[in-house]
Amino acid sequence: MSVTRSGDGLAQLESLLAIGGPKLTRRLAQAERRLCEIAESHGPGLGRHAVSTLGAGGKRLRPLVLFLCAGESAMRDAVGAAVAVELVHMATLVHDDVLDRAPIRRGQTTVFKAAGRGAATSTGDYLFSRAFAELVATGRPEAVRTLSDASTALARGELMQRGDAWSASVSPDRYILRCELKTAALFDAACRLGALFSEPSSNGTMPAAVHHLGAFGARIGVAFQILDDVLDVSGPAERTGKHRGTDLLDGTITLPLILARERDGDLRDLDLRTAVTTPEQAASVCDRIALTGALADSREEALGYVAEAKAALGELDLPERQRRALELVADGVVERYA
Repeated sequence: MSVTRSGDGLAQLESLLAIGGPKLTRRLAQAERRLCEIAESHGPGLGRHAVSTLGAGGKRLRPLVLFLCAGESAMRDAVGAAVAVELVHMATLVHDDVLDRAPIRRGQTTVFKAAGRGAATSTGDYLFSRAFAELVATGRPEAVRTLSDASTALARGELMQRGDAWSASVSPDRYILRCELKTAALFDAACRLGALFSEPSSNGTMPAAVHHLGAFGARIGVAFQILDDVLDVSGPAERTGKHRGTDLLDGTITLPLILARERDGDLRDLDLRTAVTTPEQAASVCDRIALTGALADSREEALGYVAEAKAALGELDLPERQRRALELVADGVVERYA
């Protein structure tokens, strides 16, 4: 796998690979090779930008949870499904960089910065189209519907986030809904696809597996986004690859800010559009958010979703190795931000 991780993340990956065994390692390697083939397959223009997007690394967390949900009995086409999910994720990142006019992602220059809006938009479109080509090749209409539904949710979540930009009236419930659409939907789809591309058991429990594994994915997705937003406030640039308070500079309203505004009248009255225009100002507001205790409460909220994710696994009769691996993924979402 070509991935970028902290030391703790690498240790977690090694633990997961040890639990998953050689089959998991082989499937991840197959998915990575296929991603490289796709990125390089469409001429020097789009291909170069797709390769740079792929080369920026990432956790490949969605393919990983797909394979873990598929388990030992994963079908051969599970690799194509994992590639499709990661391609959609990559496409959304490229499109997000266009919307945010972002120069840096994961510490590297974005396609938007290097080649402009047109090239970045086309690269994202290309990655989206190839994702669905991969799934169509499996001959599983229900798989295509699953990823299509997730992609629609992503678009709805992005529109909601844009509509909420700079707003002082975003509620915690609206924020969570946005997380469910913009982030959790793709985790949900990855887990559902894992169940769909697993050989069904003799007792016919596949529909239940799809539902409960999807619920597991949705909940770790919400936790992942909450903690990512916490890290935007608390994390140093050398760890996150971006300035603290990047969300504040973009006008993106996240849970730490929502909770902090409930406790600090000055923050509640602060107009982000005019008061936070430089990285230094953003860092200062981040410090004020931290003083309210909002970061700790946001983490607690995320921990609640992790507990719900594990409870969803409890509804299924999973092999012990598979259960342990999925629980480790859920715990790793939290430990990444510890």
